[in-house]
Amino acid sequence: MMKRPKPDPRLILDAWRRLSPLPFGIGKKLFSRFVGAMAPYTGTIGATVLELAPGFAQVQLRDRRRVRNHLSSIHAVALMNLGELVTGVAMMSALPPGSRGIVTDLAMTYLKKARGTLLAEARVDPPQSAGKHDLQVVGSIRDAAGDLVAQARATWRVDIPQNEGRGR
Repeated sequence: MMKRPKPDPRLILDAWRRLSPLPFGIGKKLFSRFVGAMAPYTGTIGATVLELAPGFAQVQLRDRRRVRNHLSSIHAVALMNLGELVTGVAMMSALPPGSRGIVTDLAMTYLKKARGTLLAEARVDPPQSAGKHDLQVVGSIRDAAGDLVAQARATWRVDIPQNEGRGR
């Protein structure tokens, strides 16, 4: 039986650095599929990561039938999924090797009907010390006009192991 490798959040940032420069947006789409394969439910909304740096993520969700509700706007759960995705990739891109993170609380404030292409952003400065930490990360979701349509508040439980460097 093959031993499963220790989780390494750097895979996310390393994959981004390799794939995102590919032309015509192909790399960003491939990267987004990679994230969706790592977290299959997340992949169901078909969002695309546009920007990623340690502690920062920007994710786009196109408005299309499969993410809509009966009111012809983007479904509340699709927005929640987008909020978890953007806070998660921002968080995971900044953690040291061997760290793990999981959402322990997820809340969403819906401010207006979400229509058209949406842009979600999150910034986080994760803890530097070893141990378990609870950190709230805010993901803002805006429409094409720049209006805030929803805001996610994700509490991430982060476990940073002893003796892991912050080297990137």
